[in-house]
This record gives sequence, structure tokens and C-alpha cells, in this order.
Amino acid sequence: MTVSREFLAGLPKAELHVHHVGSASPRIVAELAARHPNSPVPADAAALAEYFVFTDFAKFIDIYLTVVDLISTPEDVRLLTYEIAREMAAQNIRYSELTVTPFTSVTRGIAPEAFCEAIEDARTAAEKELGVTLRWIFDIPGEAGIPAAIETARIATEIRPDGLIGFGLGGPEIGVPRPQFAPYFDAARAAGLHSLPHAGETTGPETIWDALRVLKAERIGHGTSAMQDPALVDYLGEHRIPLEVSPTSNLATQVVRSYDEHPLRAMVDAGLVVTINTDDPPMFGTDLINEYAVATELLDLDEEGAAELSRTAVRVSFAEDSIKQSLLTEIDDYVTKTKS
Repeated sequence: MTVSREFLAGLPKAELHVHHVGSASPRIVAELAARHPNSPVPADAAALAEYFVFTDFAKFIDIYLTVVDLISTPEDVRLLTYEIAREMAAQNIRYSELTVTPFTSVTRGIAPEAFCEAIEDARTAAEKELGVTLRWIFDIPGEAGIPAAIETARIATEIRPDGLIGFGLGGPEIGVPRPQFAPYFDAARAAGLHSLPHAGETTGPETIWDALRVLKAERIGHGTSAMQDPALVDYLGEHRIPLEVSPTSNLATQVVRSYDEHPLRAMVDAGLVVTINTDDPPMFGTDLINEYAVATELLDLDEEGAAELSRTAVRVSFAEDSIKQSLLTEIDDYVTKTKS
């Protein structure tokens, strides 16, 4: 069965796995590039579409970091953050836990206090003006190692902007073992933040086990390789640990070769909790509406099934209870209205 894009576009949605810089659309990147003409990133939107073509995960990281270089002032941070919220609003994304990497901006000369002030200013404006509620997950860029972990943990626990709810770990997995980051996750958890690392995207199930056992993960970013280990599948199911699944991202970075080979259906059939996300949407030529379309086709869902995907994201989010209840009611009202 097919769920119409019109229904999916109007469906109130929550997104739990989406990156701050990785959400910079060609429109936003062109505006940033125009402000920094010495960047290798083109300021022309058409040229940007070609620039964003990559062949593997490593090339994606290279391109991603050139976009990071465009964000060199607090004003850039504020612009990026608010404009991301504007594009979320256009998709009827009502709540998002945005993964933010302060370390990459701080090392480029932005004071951490100014960085946090910029994202918070954008957050409060987005909620008031756009109806989009944002919360932050501060993640360690794994390729930068222990220095990045130290600084990210410091910013998260000492400066700690009001919207911060989680502590994560992103970047390449190969050659970046998870256990080395345990002390910094321990500190974040002691400060009341949730453990939300990436794991099992480009590596096998052992990375997911490390995230669970060592980093005490409460959700798993990607978890694409989880189905390779029956014991892990049993553990994830028994403990109801959600997976943040991003089908088009996995295809674009060649983690899977086709949608048909994606493990999403197997995850759901095994009774695992899954949420649908974009990861780095414009860099992968997608948005959350499209990811829902992909998911509903792979899972053979009707409109009620699509709505349940959105409800699941709300339920396993770390939004305040009042926000959860309001958004769940909004989803129910939307489904009722579309049936009448």
C-alpha cells in the first residue's frame, strides 16, 4: 500500500537523529558561503548540488567538514540554527532533538559561551515564531579523540544551555573505539544528560554492545548492523532500546546497497523499537517526509501505521511530558481529521 506524500507532509512529526551542520540545505549553505567567499564551498545552489555528491562515508565526512568551516562566527551559528528550524516547520516537524557538535565550532574560534548563546537564541525564536521545539544533543566528534571528548563534556556540564538533553558520539566509527569515551559519558550522565551515541552504522554489532555496556546508551544512533547478532536483537527488544534509523543516509553512504536490503523491515519484524530520521537531510537529498515515504513502503504501512511511526518518535523522545502529550494529541487529531 502507498501513503500519499500529502498525508505525510501534513502529519505532525518528531525527529530524533538529525545533525545541526548536516541539516544545512543548499539555500542555507549558499547564504553562508556568500558570507565567506574564500571557502571552497560554492555559493551557487546548483553548483552546491553537484558539490554534495560523494562516493563513500569518508568522502561525505570531508564534504561535511568544509561546510563546518563556513560556520565561523556566532552569527553564522544563529543563522544556521534558525533556518534549519524554518525548514523543519515547512515539513510539519514539531519537535526535534538536534545533534550539535560544539567542538568543531569552538576549535574554529567561536567561544563556547557565544556558541551556546547563539543556538539558544535561535531555539527560543524558533519555538515562538515557527512552532518548532528544539532540544540539543551535544556530541563528541569521534575522529578528534579525547581532546574533543574533554571539551564537549566540559561545555555540556559547565555551560549547559537550557535546551540540552543529551550527550552523544558521532563521526567515523572505524578506528574510533567507543570505550575510550566512557569517562566523559559518565560525567554527562552524572549531570543528568541522556546517553545517545551513534553505533553500528559502519561497523558491526560489537560497537553497539560497547555503546550499551560501556556508554550506557539509552537509544542507538543508526544501529544498522544490529540484526547480525541475535543476542543483541534479543537485548534491544527486551530492554526496549530504540534505534534511530535513517534509510536514505545508509544508502547514500553505501552502508546498504539498496532500500530492499535495508534491515528496517527485519528490525520491526523482530519487535524492535525504531524511529525514522534523516541524519543529514540535504546532503543526502532527502527530508523527513521522504524518509517516512520510504519507511511506509518498506514496512507496507497505511496512514495509521505512518502516524504510529510519528507517535513512537514522540514517546521515546526526551521531551517534557507536556510536550509529548500535546504532540500525541495533535497527531491523533490529524489522523481523525484526514479520515473524516
